[in-house]
Amino acid sequence: MSRPPDSGDTLAELRLRVPTEVDRILLHSAHQGFLGAMPAADQIDHAIGFVFASESVLARQPTSFVDLGTGGGVPGVVLVACWPECRAVLLDANERRSDFLDLELAGWRRSGTLEVVRGRAEEVGREPAFRQQFDLVTSRSFGSPPVTAECGAPLLAVGGLLVVSEPPEGPGADRWPGDGLAELGLAEAAHVRFEDRFGYRVLRKVEPTSDRYPRRVGVPAKRPLF
Repeated sequence: MSRPPDSGDTLAELRLRVPTEVDRILLHSAHQGFLGAMPAADQIDHAIGFVFASESVLARQPTSFVDLGTGGGVPGVVLVACWPECRAVLLDANERRSDFLDLELAGWRRSGTLEVVRGRAEEVGREPAFRQQFDLVTSRSFGSPPVTAECGAPLLAVGGLLVVSEPPEGPGADRWPGDGLAELGLAEAAHVRFEDRFGYRVLRKVEPTSDRYPRRVGVPAKRPLF
């Protein structure tokens, strides 16, 4: 198992943990229209930032993670490659994207389990196999802060981290209010910058999430907690 990164690690050093197979999968994903406008190489760099942010705050590699709204595989596929001993769940509600990842990742050799789950996070977060079972939840573009927090917190074990990509203009102090986070058992942990290009908000699960959350499908977006 490779060591966690420190402040001296560079993108080039962390990039060595990502095999060329990942480039091929994400280029294929981009050709399918699953990755958006950002070039695939930049999307891999951004995904590596999730590795840096997660390991920097945990001070180790996670033992399990869920990538919320994994879409065409970022950051999920990069995380699967960097953490081969980890229980990995790539969660997305879209059938085409889920089927694509299932096919592309079939046969990957790793000691940890790997599962592509098609479903809504509001429902998956209530299933015993997933509820409060994970060390880490990641979110690149899953939803607004209150939606991401409400859907991510129920998946985390106490002590786990929710790592969310921040917008290019930088973090806003009012995006993650303490009272709203506390309602879900979350608290602010860190804001991590990577390579002066990407920012990540890191929240820690400090208490169990109430059985009230997540609410029914669609409700977190229609009636956000904060």
